[in-house]
Amino acid sequence: MTSLPGSAMIAADISENAYRNAEKFLSGLDPDWARHIAHIGPCRHASKPAREPYEALVRAIAYQQLHARAGDAILARMLALFGDTAFPTARQLLDTPADILRGCGFSASKIATIHGIAQAALDGTVPLRAEALAISDHALIERLTSLRGVGRWTVEMLLIYTLERSDILPADDFGVREGYRRLKNLEQTPTKKQIGDIGLAWSPYRTVAAWYLWRLPKNPAANGTV
Repeated sequence: MTSLPGSAMIAADISENAYRNAEKFLSGLDPDWARHIAHIGPCRHASKPAREPYEALVRAIAYQQLHARAGDAILARMLALFGDTAFPTARQLLDTPADILRGCGFSASKIATIHGIAQAALDGTVPLRAEALAISDHALIERLTSLRGVGRWTVEMLLIYTLERSDILPADDFGVREGYRRLKNLEQTPTKKQIGDIGLAWSPYRTVAAWYLWRLPKNPAANGTV
């Protein structure tokens, strides 16, 4: 759950039991949520807790504004530069010339961001996972969005998938906002502020709520909501 800025916190409970509690809570909000959750079935959110925050941020930048296949290809070419290494260290990545990374498919802007993340990992601005687990959502967002090219959405994905936080609502995410529009059969997609305000009612399970909103079909009739 989200804690106050600067306070210590424990990694969120994302056990199967916690998912079931979240499903019951969200289903009890209104008939639209109940129908959608019944249609999709149990939450199968898949986190990546073994990754360090540095790696998670670099991977997120690789996929920014790209289709998954394009991101996969770029990342694969980058990883191939380092042989059998599962993922390059911050020093290895920082020492990789920009023209080599450009050959992998990274733009100049992304190269600058990736090098900045690597440097920030070396100087401690990007914390190790063990340290990050004790830092609040708010504090991590403020700390990491100070890096060039790292926005709030990128840090929220880190919080959701790497640090397994259970109460994160990525209000900037179009898929979340559009999913809610489809859930409620609205004419217009809610704004970031609107979905943030609406989503307060989904706490302390906003991560699971986002997971379900990402799974709204384009045709509401396919979900039995109209």
